[in-house]
Amino acid sequence: MNRRFWGALSLSLAASIWGSLYVVSKYVMDFVPPFTLLWLRYLIAGVVLVVVMVLCRQHKIKRQDLLLLAWIGFIGYFVSIGTQFLGTKLSDAHTGALITTSSPVFTVLLARPLLQESLNARKLAALFLAMLGIVMVIGLNPGGEKSWQGSLLLLIAAITWALLSIYVKKASTRYSTLTITTYAVLSAAVFTTPVAIVEMHFYEVRMFASSLVWLGTLYIGIISTAIALFLWNKGIDLMDAGVGSLFMCFQPVVGSILGWLWLNEHLSMSFVAGAALIMAGLVIVNWPRPEQTYN
Repeated sequence: MNRRFWGALSLSLAASIWGSLYVVSKYVMDFVPPFTLLWLRYLIAGVVLVVVMVLCRQHKIKRQDLLLLAWIGFIGYFVSIGTQFLGTKLSDAHTGALITTSSPVFTVLLARPLLQESLNARKLAALFLAMLGIVMVIGLNPGGEKSWQGSLLLLIAAITWALLSIYVKKASTRYSTLTITTYAVLSAAVFTTPVAIVEMHFYEVRMFASSLVWLGTLYIGIISTAIALFLWNKGIDLMDAGVGSLFMCFQPVVGSILGWLWLNEHLSMSFVAGAALIMAGLVIVNWPRPEQTYN
């Protein structure tokens, strides 16, 4: 029960931080192109995590495990987030948010064969309520222009993020959350570097256009990447990957609330109803079973 509580808290905090990423990055990307910003966030997060990892003496890994940690950085932080950027650009914002936050569906399904996690009625009911809640929070925009290429890229982003959670769970049997997160972020920085270099040839980078730009970049690198990724990986370590992935549903809820507070965006009754459904799903899947009450 204690592991479940701390896992739920870690995942909730990570998803909530990522909800704030929408507000901050929306401003910063007016001055810094997307893949350059992605490279900067991994570079900043990597420096912070390396310092902490070395100070905690958790930097030693076996050479044969380096490929696993690099794979986590590649599939989760480079491919998933990169295809999310491109897919959203080719599609519309509603489609992007809807498809990418569907990753819990793939996590639940893939965790059964890859991690031998159970697929019970409670988990399926929670998944259904959470996905229905996401649809209500984000809404549907059938009138918008959509591209099948964009939707395909967004689907890849959702599936690869699900694979991230699964491989983090596998790696957590050998290494600490700090070690896994650090090496994965450093790998992502390496993979992102050539893309960022090409992008900087075509787009101007105005990092120091104002103090808000570089402060926002530091926030994205330290808080939204180093701390949030650590919290997410820690939460996945403490819970079933399928159950933990449902906490990703917090991201659009928090993003919408912050958009309402800071960007004067409208919150409808469907948002309130959707948020309630998401919370109901999380309560159902995390409610202790009768036999667990006395443990």
